[in-house]
Amino acid sequence: MGLYIGLDIGTTSTKAFLYEEKGDIRGGAQAAYPLLVPEAGRAEQRPDELVDAVADAIGGAMKDANAQAGDISAVGISAAMHSLMALDRGGRPLTPLITWADNRSIGEANELRQRGQALQLYRATGTPIHPMSPLTKLLWLRKHEPEVFERASKFVSFKEYLLHRLFGRYALDVSLASAAGMLDLETLDWNESALRLTGLSRERLGEIVPITERFEGMNREMAEKMGLNPDTPWIAGASDGALANVGVGALERGETAVTIGTSGAVRSFAGKPATDETGRTFCYAFEPERWLVGGPTNNGGIALRWYLEKFVIAEGETGDLKEQEALDRIVRLADSVPPGSEGLLFLPYLSGERAPYWNADARGTYFGATLHHGRAHFGRATMEGVLFAVRTVSDALTELNGESRALLASGGFARSEIWTQMLADLSGTQVVVPDTYEASAFGAAAVAMKADGVIGDYRDLKSGIDILRTHEPDRARSETYERYYSLFKKVYGQLESLFPEVAELQQGTGVKPEDESENGHSGPAREK
Repeated sequence: MGLYIGLDIGTTSTKAFLYEEKGDIRGGAQAAYPLLVPEAGRAEQRPDELVDAVADAIGGAMKDANAQAGDISAVGISAAMHSLMALDRGGRPLTPLITWADNRSIGEANELRQRGQALQLYRATGTPIHPMSPLTKLLWLRKHEPEVFERASKFVSFKEYLLHRLFGRYALDVSLASAAGMLDLETLDWNESALRLTGLSRERLGEIVPITERFEGMNREMAEKMGLNPDTPWIAGASDGALANVGVGALERGETAVTIGTSGAVRSFAGKPATDETGRTFCYAFEPERWLVGGPTNNGGIALRWYLEKFVIAEGETGDLKEQEALDRIVRLADSVPPGSEGLLFLPYLSGERAPYWNADARGTYFGATLHHGRAHFGRATMEGVLFAVRTVSDALTELNGESRALLASGGFARSEIWTQMLADLSGTQVVVPDTYEASAFGAAAVAMKADGVIGDYRDLKSGIDILRTHEPDRARSETYERYYSLFKKVYGQLESLFPEVAELQQGTGVKPEDESENGHSGPAREK
C-alpha cells in the first residue's frame, strides 16, 4: 500500500500529513510563516517563504512517518483562496503575495456596486464582489500600480507559483480559479466581461485544470529537499474550503459543513451551479457533479476571544494555557444562563461581515443590556451571537440548496460540547462532530487517491470517518431561539444604515475590522 500526502497551504502555516489508503494518518508536520501588514488594509506574504515552508512541512512529515521516498504514491494540494501576485517574464515576483485578508481594493469593489456591475459579475462567476477577490485586487493594481501591472507577464495564485517552481507549469485547479471572481460558471473558462474589465488577456492568467490533474517531472533540487523522488506525481487538488467538506464527509445534498475557527464558514455541495438572486452566497466549481455553495462569516471564535481578552482575563494573565483556562471557565459560566441570555443579544460584527450581508462597515453591538446582566450573560450572548451570524448564512444556503439533514461541525468550536449543542438548538438541526484531523489536508489526499484510482469516489472514505458525538436539538430551546433569532435580524436591519456613520468616525483612529478565512482558520500571526 502506498502513502498519500495531503498538503494544506494555509494563511499562517503549511501542514503536510501522510495517509494510508484507508485514510489513517502515518505522520505529519507543519511550518509557519508571518502575514505581513505593512500598513492598514494590506495583508501580504513573501511567496518564497511559503515555498520553503512546503518543503519543510513535507520533509518533516516524511521523517515523522519514517517514510521513504518510494513509499509516496502522490501528493494532493489544498490551498487558501483568493491569493494573487504579479510575475515578470522570468517568473520572478513583482509584488508580494496579496492574500484574501487584504482590503486595499475596497474602493474598487464599491465602484463596481455603484456602477451596477457587481451583481452581474457575481451571477456570471459565483464570487461576490468583495476586496478578498483577485478580480478587485487586479483592478486596484491596474489603477494604483500601473507600471507593475503593465510589466507583469503573469498574474497567479500561490498554487500556480508553487507548481511552476516544481514543474514549470502555471496551472490553476478549477476550484481555486472559480474563487478568483473571473471564472465563467457556464464555460469554466475565464469570463469575457471580467477580462475586459481588468484589461487582461488569457495569456496573462494561468492554465485552468481539473482538480485531478497530474503533474510529473519535479525539480530535482526541490524533490531532494522534501525527501521525495522527482517522479512522484502531484495532483492539483482544490481550495481549502471545498476539501474541508470532503474531509469531514459533507458530500451529499442535505449535509452541510459548519466550520468555526477564528472566523467561520457554512458550505455544502450542490449538483449544479447555484447563485443567489441578491448575491448572499458564493458558488465555486469543484467537479462536474459537485459545486461548492455557501458563505464565510468573519466573526467566529475571534469574537469570544475578544470578549475574553478585553473583559475576562486579568492583565498579566497571558499565554495559551491561561487563555484556554479562561475560555473553559466562561463557557461553563455561559451554560448556567438560559437560552437567549435573558434578553441580551450580541451582533458579532467586530470584523465587519461577509456573507450574507457583505458589509465591511458592520460593527459589533450588545443589545438589551440591563443591570441584571453579568459576565455569564455576556459570555453566552457572545457565543450565541456567533451562531446567529452563522445561521444567517445557513438560511441563505438553505434557500439555494434545500434543508440540511445534518450540520457537520469542525474547527475550534467543535471541541466544546456546550457550543455544538447550542448550534443544534439554535439551528433546530442535528449536529454531528466528526473525528477528522485536519480536514483540508485529508480532502487533498482523498483527491490524490481518486486521481490514482485507489477510490472511485470520496464516499469510499466516509465510512472510515469516526463520529465523536451527535447533538439533537431540544424543542423547547429551539422555540426560544426562534424568537431571539427574529429579533437578532431586526436589530441588524435597524442598525444597517447607521454602521457607515460609525465606521467613518472610526477612520483615522486606528480602528479597523479585519477579514478572516473562508475555511474558518485560526487567526493570522502579524508582522509589521
